[in-house]
Amino acid sequence: MTTPDHESPASQPPTPGQRDRAYRSPMGIAGGVLLLAIVAWLGIDAIVSGRDRTPWLALAAMIFLVPLVAAFTLRPAVFANEERLRIRNPFRIITMPWGQVVSLRSGYSNEVVAKSGGKYQLWAVPVSLRARKKAAARDSRANAQRAAEASGQGGRRGMGGGFGLGGLSRGAADVSDGPARAESDKVMDDLRELLETKGESEAAQGEVRVRWAYEIAAPVVAGAVLLAILVATG
Repeated sequence: MTTPDHESPASQPPTPGQRDRAYRSPMGIAGGVLLLAIVAWLGIDAIVSGRDRTPWLALAAMIFLVPLVAAFTLRPAVFANEERLRIRNPFRIITMPWGQVVSLRSGYSNEVVAKSGGKYQLWAVPVSLRARKKAAARDSRANAQRAAEASGQGGRRGMGGGFGLGGLSRGAADVSDGPARAESDKVMDDLRELLETKGESEAAQGEVRVRWAYEIAAPVVAGAVLLAILVATG
C-alpha cells in the first residue's frame, strides 16, 4: 500500500508554484524501522559485550546492513507534479518529464516505460495481489447488489433474506463507491491521469535524468568488503 504526501523541503524542489504528490509504502517504512531497530540492538550488543573478533564483525555487518535495509524500505518514493515524474529507488533517482513517458504498466510490479525504451520499476508502489483479490471481491459484491436492486430483490433481501440493515448499508456503500481498486492501482491511476493530461504540455518536455545513489552504495560496498575480509582471515 502507498500513501500520498507532500515532498519534504529537503527533497529536490519542484517548479515554483507547484507541489509534488509523494507516494510511499507505509508497510515498507514500518518494516524498515523494525529491521533497523533489530540490527542496531544486536549489533550494539555484540560490539559492547563481544570478545575477540566479534565486535569487528558486528561493526562490519552494521555498516553493510543499515544502508542496505534503509535503501529498500525507507528510501523508495515516487514524486509527481504537472511537469515530471521523479522515482527514488534503492540505488537510483530517475527524473522523467511526462513528455518522455510512454506508459505506466501494472502487473506483478509497477513500472514506467520511457520513449527511449528504458523501464524503471516503482519500488515505492508495490503490487499486492491480496489487495487486488479483495478489491475484486468487493467489486463483485457491489455488482451483485446492483443486479438485485435492478430486479427489485434488494428490498426483499433486506426485509427477510437474512442480510439485515448492516448488509444493505454495506452493499449501498459498495455501489456508491464505484469500482473497487487496490491502493497501488489507485496510485497508478493518478499517475496515468497526470500523463494523459500533462504529457503534451510544453513544460513537461525534456530529457530523462538518472543519478546513482553513491551515498547508499558506497557504505554497502565498504561494509561487504570489510565483512568478507574479516570472515576470510578468521
